[in-house]
Amino acid sequence: MPERLAEMLLDLWTPLIILWITLPPCIYMAPMNQSHVLMSGSPLELNRLSEEQRILNRSKRGWVWNQMFVLEEFSGPEPILVGRLHTDLDPGSKKIKYILSGDGAGTIFQINDVTGDIHAIKRLDREEKAEYTLTAQAVDWETNKPLEPPSEFIIKVQDINDNAPEFLNGPYHATVPEMSILAIIKTALPNMDREAKEEYLVVIQAKDMGGHSGGLSGTTTLTVTLTDVNDNPPKFAQSLYHFSVPEDVVLGTAIGRVKANDQDIGENAQSSYDIIDGDGTALFEITSDAQAQDGIIRLRKPLDFETKKSYTLKVEAANVHIDPRFSSRGPFKDTATVKIVVEDADEPPVFSSPTYLLEVHENAALNSVIGQVTARDPDITSSPIRFSIDRHTDLERQFNINADDGKITLATPLDRELSVWHNITIIATEIRNHSQISRVPVAIKVLDVNDNAPEFASEYEAFLCENGKPGQVIQTVSAMDKDDPKNGHYFLYSLLPEMVNNPNFTIKKNEDNSLSILAKHNGFNRQKQEVYLLPIIISDSGNPPLSSTSTLTIRVCGCSNDGVVQSCNVEAYVLPIGLSMGALIAILACIILLLVIVVLFVTLRRHKNEPLIIKDDEDVRENIIRYDDEGGGEEDTEAFDIATLQNPDGINGFLPRKDIKPDLQFMPRQGLAPVPNGVDVDEFINVRLHEADNDPTAPPYDSIQIYGYEGRGSVAGSLSSLESTTSDSDQNFDYLSDWGPRFKRLGELYSVGESDKET
Repeated sequence: MPERLAEMLLDLWTPLIILWITLPPCIYMAPMNQSHVLMSGSPLELNRLSEEQRILNRSKRGWVWNQMFVLEEFSGPEPILVGRLHTDLDPGSKKIKYILSGDGAGTIFQINDVTGDIHAIKRLDREEKAEYTLTAQAVDWETNKPLEPPSEFIIKVQDINDNAPEFLNGPYHATVPEMSILAIIKTALPNMDREAKEEYLVVIQAKDMGGHSGGLSGTTTLTVTLTDVNDNPPKFAQSLYHFSVPEDVVLGTAIGRVKANDQDIGENAQSSYDIIDGDGTALFEITSDAQAQDGIIRLRKPLDFETKKSYTLKVEAANVHIDPRFSSRGPFKDTATVKIVVEDADEPPVFSSPTYLLEVHENAALNSVIGQVTARDPDITSSPIRFSIDRHTDLERQFNINADDGKITLATPLDRELSVWHNITIIATEIRNHSQISRVPVAIKVLDVNDNAPEFASEYEAFLCENGKPGQVIQTVSAMDKDDPKNGHYFLYSLLPEMVNNPNFTIKKNEDNSLSILAKHNGFNRQKQEVYLLPIIISDSGNPPLSSTSTLTIRVCGCSNDGVVQSCNVEAYVLPIGLSMGALIAILACIILLLVIVVLFVTLRRHKNEPLIIKDDEDVRENIIRYDDEGGGEEDTEAFDIATLQNPDGINGFLPRKDIKPDLQFMPRQGLAPVPNGVDVDEFINVRLHEADNDPTAPPYDSIQIYGYEGRGSVAGSLSSLESTTSDSDQNFDYLSDWGPRFKRLGELYSVGESDKET
């Protein structure tokens, strides 16, 4: 306590300490109003003043000062006096002026240029700026000439307790494991339980000056959160659970859920579930749901109400992560009993076997029983069963089934060589509930019987060289049998009885069930006989054995010395006639030449009779068509027949249109019979007009109807210049003048012509 009191007194009187600066000549400095007076000279030299004055004369020197002090946060009504500047050159005549410059001069610090007093005109804050460096100089009042060199000094801002302690990062959060004994902030209570209270709010205060009176303080908040540890075991909400499930539930279906509650959180609350006992351990399983933290009971195997109606399971829940520090709190697991009741359901029929395999011989008689399938209703009511065949699996309807007893019979003959297996599906349906059906696959294997005779494996054709040797193998043949005996095929080969002593060929059985044909002699000549037919009897080893006769064709050919076949054609029969190959080629060339001549002749003949046809791409102006016949005019009924105007198809009333493609066809009408002579054109046109109006395929616009016929009875008469019975001299053109001014000039021309002839 005395030490602290001394420190406080020192702080209060520090501004009053006199700064002594050793400068000759000797001038003293004294405190004034808790500010500093800086003058040249030093008190240490005053003691020797009288002694030195006797020896030394006083020499003038400038004055020097070092530093001043001022308190921060001064808020009085008047500026605070920091210090006073004075030089020994100032006799008090007010001819010296003091000048202040530097950091804060004129803005923060102000000097009295006469007295040298320095005042702080603004409030200072040491935490913002702790010291200021300034320069002072004494100059002549009138001339402003420096009397001494400038001197630099420092004004230091003294600290006062004006800032309370602060917590920079508050408020603070801390976590402490529950049940902790020691921590940075010690717990006041032992075994603090998170499950009882998870969060605590602590207010922390910091004081300066060691907490003594007059000091400042600051506060912050600290939130202490207790983290969880695994100190609580799981606990089932109830000791007995009841579930019910239908017996026809699908495997893997969730039957029910059980949950053990744990007061811990996170991974400390995770529990695993197991079935540890019971009579349904093989039928049920339990899995853990990590999200919901419960156990899901599922079905592993099918249930049968008629066999067992209920099951009892013992389920255990245990923590996954156990903290050994709290193992003394007891086992971290719990058990519960689960009772599952199986409910009866209407089940479909059940076959005695999941699949059936039946066998039948391919020569089995129709309606013979192949096999039988059986099924039953597993329910207590035991409904009768009706059997049927799924015809989608028996499209050819080769089998039938008895609807009452399930016996399968043969409906059509079977052939193993066409199909060995037949796969059908049998349907069993409850009579009382047709929606309850079951299906079972039935595989029917057709057993082989010896019903096919062996034959050559392929069409063989042997070639025999004319220069072949006796005993030479001409051809090796093999046989095939569509049947499939159990012990494999074994064939017997023989010649026809009448050919046993064949002078030309013989046969030899090989070990691989094949047959070799050998020549008995040499000297075969294709000019004498080109082809030999050798019938061979092939028998199998079936019961009863079957046989067939296959004929081998042997052709005699010309071969080289090393036995390579060169020619097997019919030249041997042509050469004896006396014609060489060159002659045959010449005859063939003549025949081809004759055919070419005939073709050219026919072509020229057709070209000569081709009528004159104007091609579409030719210009008709370049073609002159000459007619040698002259028409007889409108009175010439022999040269032109009006009946040609009638379409030949119009005889039956059917008149197809040429200007459009009809979308519809109409029923033919009975038209008027054409009359070669004396046909009335007006009646003809009216008939055609009526037919065109009633034609449903006619277009909705007018079509051009062209008639190459000139009507009779015209006032002008015929305008044709091709009159064959009259001439211009027989014509009278006076009537043209009566037709009007347009024909007047024409009448004058013809009249002039007549007058010229008379002249």
